[in-house]
Amino acid sequence: MVFEAPKGLRIVALAGGVGGAKLADGLARILDPVSLTIVVNTGDDFWHLGLRISPDLDTVCYTLAGIASPKTGWGQAGDSWAAIEAVAALGGPDWFRLGDKDLGTSLERTRLLSEGKTLSEITRRFCSTWEVLPAVLPMSDDECPTIVVTDQGELEFQDYFVRLRCEPRVSGFRLDRAQAASPASGIIAAIDAADLVIICPSNPWVSVDPILAVPGVRQAVARRTVVAVSPIIGGQAVKGPAAKMYRELGIEPSPLSVASHYRSLLDGMVMDRVDGRLQPAVADLGLAVLVTDTLMKSLKDRTQLSQDTLEFGLGVNQ
Repeated sequence: MVFEAPKGLRIVALAGGVGGAKLADGLARILDPVSLTIVVNTGDDFWHLGLRISPDLDTVCYTLAGIASPKTGWGQAGDSWAAIEAVAALGGPDWFRLGDKDLGTSLERTRLLSEGKTLSEITRRFCSTWEVLPAVLPMSDDECPTIVVTDQGELEFQDYFVRLRCEPRVSGFRLDRAQAASPASGIIAAIDAADLVIICPSNPWVSVDPILAVPGVRQAVARRTVVAVSPIIGGQAVKGPAAKMYRELGIEPSPLSVASHYRSLLDGMVMDRVDGRLQPAVADLGLAVLVTDTLMKSLKDRTQLSQDTLEFGLGVNQ
């Protein structure tokens, strides 16, 4: 269905990871495509096997295209693993499990980068092929890896997340490269024109903060109406290490902690019914609060949460 929204509505979603991709897909299902711009974290991007890998961009695009693996939420449905198994048999690194279709995406991305194309241009080309209609923008065309500071040293995110399976204890994050990068073309203009910015239920530390660290982005977001959907439900992250990171940083993982993290930007917070007891504490931060069902197990869940979030966000400052 198409969300019955005011004419000329403009929405920007900040997304990363599977949770962010699901909400972005829900928004795309109820909005006119020209209404929606999705800005995606690229702090997870890295070089592997000589290829430029963009995990969050691919997850968001595959999800919007309807070709993401329904089992994992990342990678492509019906993929095979012949290439990475051949790499392993030859003694090469197989810790990052690229499926054969996923490998094709990375091969073509790397080829186009070598020809001088930007990541934004490549993403537009891929989205056109996959018939993804909303605008999907990487946060920057510059390389800006997120560094996780741990008891095993400073690690690029994929080393921490995949190779070491989130086992090191986290003590902080470095976003130096993002802070020295330039926002991809169109991001600031899209935010400046937005009626509402939605921070998707993505990891605040390593999915959303890298986007906000790019010069000009946080300042642009701060000028708009902003609502966030909590990635923490009942003290746990639905997927990924967000709750573990919060605990290791000495913070109890909860929607209240998420709201506090974004407090300088937020007008409203969306949280799950299981955390309803925290509504007064979140409201005490000066925020409007929506308590609803935020766990997205089905396409219906995605569209319902998207509609709830849009209606709430558009009414926050009225």
